[in-house]
Amino acid sequence: MGTKRWKIKEVSEEQSVQSLADSLNISIILAKLLLQRNINTFNEAKQFFRPSLELLHDPFLMDQMETATSRVITALTENQKICIYGDYDVDGTCATALLYMFLKELEANVEFYIPKRLEEGYGLSISAIDSVKEKGTNLMITVDCGITAISETEYANQLGIEVIICDHHQPKDELPNAFAVLDPLKPNCNYPFKYLSGAGVAFKLAQGLCERIGKRELPLKYLDLVALAGAADIVPIIDENRILVTEGLNQINLNPRPGIEALIEMSKLQPGQLSSGQIVFTVAPRINAVGRLGNAERAVHLLIADNKKDALELAQVLETENYERRKIDVDTFESAKEIVESQIDLGEDLAIVLHNENWHPGVIGIVASRLVEKYYRPSVLLTTIDGIAKGSARSINGFNIYEALQKCEDLLLHFGGHQAAAGLAMELEKVDEFRIKLNEVLKTSITREDLSQEIIIDSKIRFSDITPKFLRVLDQFAPFGPGNLRPVFLTEGVHISNMPRIVGNNHLLVSLKQEGTDKTFDSIGFNMGEHYEMTKQNNNAFDIVFSIDKTVRDSRIYPQLKLKDIIVKN
Repeated sequence: MGTKRWKIKEVSEEQSVQSLADSLNISIILAKLLLQRNINTFNEAKQFFRPSLELLHDPFLMDQMETATSRVITALTENQKICIYGDYDVDGTCATALLYMFLKELEANVEFYIPKRLEEGYGLSISAIDSVKEKGTNLMITVDCGITAISETEYANQLGIEVIICDHHQPKDELPNAFAVLDPLKPNCNYPFKYLSGAGVAFKLAQGLCERIGKRELPLKYLDLVALAGAADIVPIIDENRILVTEGLNQINLNPRPGIEALIEMSKLQPGQLSSGQIVFTVAPRINAVGRLGNAERAVHLLIADNKKDALELAQVLETENYERRKIDVDTFESAKEIVESQIDLGEDLAIVLHNENWHPGVIGIVASRLVEKYYRPSVLLTTIDGIAKGSARSINGFNIYEALQKCEDLLLHFGGHQAAAGLAMELEKVDEFRIKLNEVLKTSITREDLSQEIIIDSKIRFSDITPKFLRVLDQFAPFGPGNLRPVFLTEGVHISNMPRIVGNNHLLVSLKQEGTDKTFDSIGFNMGEHYEMTKQNNNAFDIVFSIDKTVRDSRIYPQLKLKDIIVKN
């Protein structure tokens, strides 16, 4: 079916589909989408469509939560100095802002610390701990980092700083010797949901604390930050995350805090209608930009701003940094692409591993992701920092890059991350050896077919099936994200109803109709300008794969098909 593989999901029991459709009074197609998400009954569908805060898990199911909350209560009652130690990405800055404002509300003696990406790198460092100690800190709470900081935690202990680690990343065999370690992924932790964001774990600590001091409702006002972090960090939007992100998005749309309102304004988004996708592609990059190019503490100051004037001034800083970041992105991507085209044999190598000492460390993760999109290969980009090759790895669907790096551990100084993305560092002279070994690992782990991008299709559909009721129910599947991706449909035998156009940066804009129906839909294919010549032949019939989104025209909202692939029908 063209350069991409199309695969339609199967639903084995047609009887179950019909039964669920009848009980919910919805179409067969919508019932099929629910069953594909393991939603099999009326009650499960009710919980899916109406996520409730009452269904959040007990925070004390997380191992060492009791220990952590008791220690924070001691710090509060004795007015001890608390430092929230975060990360410089969206998840880390949101988690930091959340705990900082929450503890401030409890009249805590609290400050926060975000390491500088270019000078200190990710996570805890000895120099940062020295800075924290100089401020008289008694208790340090890490958020979105710390789970692998064994020697750093020991150093903090020696300085008399007690450490609570709140993290959601994969731990290694040895855990840090912290006062308490909160991480649902750590061994012997029976917390029922394993995929919280860093801000989600911070929220559970706040929730646990408020259970003990009798202020259960207090943490709920910070769910907007949990939603922002969860969507941006690409955590699965299922189970507890679905509840947290849904409620948080409602808060953002109904009553955004000044910092988020300023970001929405700078992003030129429609207030009150923000989706998880808009957070990922529009809001999150602006928060990330200040950490990539400078000091991410500015993002925290924006998120904790208590008035619109200060928030707008800080948001303008983020906007300027994001503009600069995009320019560096483009230059770095063009440079990386040139190396791939001229020096790498993609017929032989399954992974792309590139090193350039002049690349900006703040953007190589983004550029690695763009290389994955273009070449559909696991990609590692490295630059040189203090004589060490440091960088980011990004993966393709179904391939665990973290496990691949574990098999190359003998060549690495350190690494960390998860299935889809990781950070790593190695000695400069090991880069070529690492490239060879990573490719050897891939050759035993994936096939050539795996390197042909696969589009998973939820269902075939006719344009006549896309009714106002269908669209209303489909809207209730949101928020979308991993584990609950926006449904993808296949429609066969469509025709062009007007001359297609290329808009923006190589995007295909076209109206489509289907034989036997009276419906026409505006459609856009991002980065699909290469299909222009094919689609402008009005006598052609096409099969299309798409998701259904919305567009605003004349202040009214209309459905718009977001094309993923298009082929001439045989």
